[in-house]
Amino acid sequence: MLKKRGTKLEEMQEIRKRRLKKVTPDEKLPFTEHLEEFRWRLIIIIITIAVWFGVCYTFSENIIKFIQKPLNQKLIFINPTEAFFVNLKVAFFVAIFLSIPVIIYELWEFISPGLLEKEKKYTLPFIISSMICFSIGGIFSFYIALPSAIRFLLNFAGSELKPMISVDNYISFVGRFMIGTGFVFEFPVVIFFLSKIGIATPEFLSQKRGYAILAILIISAILTPPDVFTMILMAVPLIILYEISIIISRIFGEKIAI
Repeated sequence: MLKKRGTKLEEMQEIRKRRLKKVTPDEKLPFTEHLEEFRWRLIIIIITIAVWFGVCYTFSENIIKFIQKPLNQKLIFINPTEAFFVNLKVAFFVAIFLSIPVIIYELWEFISPGLLEKEKKYTLPFIISSMICFSIGGIFSFYIALPSAIRFLLNFAGSELKPMISVDNYISFVGRFMIGTGFVFEFPVVIFFLSKIGIATPEFLSQKRGYAILAILIISAILTPPDVFTMILMAVPLIILYEISIIISRIFGEKIAI
């Protein structure tokens, strides 16, 4: 068994060496080799999530207490198995959040052999800035967007209705909301990188502004509850991020043409 695993690791290293070599268009590597490396990197990501999942599960009760702070009320469960599966779900969401550095690193390492040497020097800044932007997105959604949305929605209850929110529904909403917002906040980093390699230009981004705003509104509607207030609360920062991305493209796009 150990010998077989050692052989697999050697094959992975050999594939990696071949991908790092300079090859001409006629010497393209087989698709199966790219697929094999992607499979191994996916396994690393899954193992990382699994390890964090085990750690987070032991603290799932404390995590649930922390997550329900924006709600400012006790959560309920409506079937016998809900509490058990909620602990699994919250551990899974937090594990994904904590695994983001590894996910970003492994994805970058997978595409980096296809980049030029001058583009590879942005590896460390790209990874660090991606983690920072993802964290900012998660913090924004939890401390600003989420409490505002909850207060707005619960105000519709009035004095005659008492909110009794299921813990499963609440955890699913918070997890999806935070992770989705974190990934959306990666947009300026992606635009920076695309500008440095000459794909994104300020002219293109400006021309497609209308389509981008429409896409932002659709994404916001998917990530938030079905109300206009919460959708706008998320859409406005994303539109601002898009405008910042145009500025980033203008600054760094000019450098690549020099």
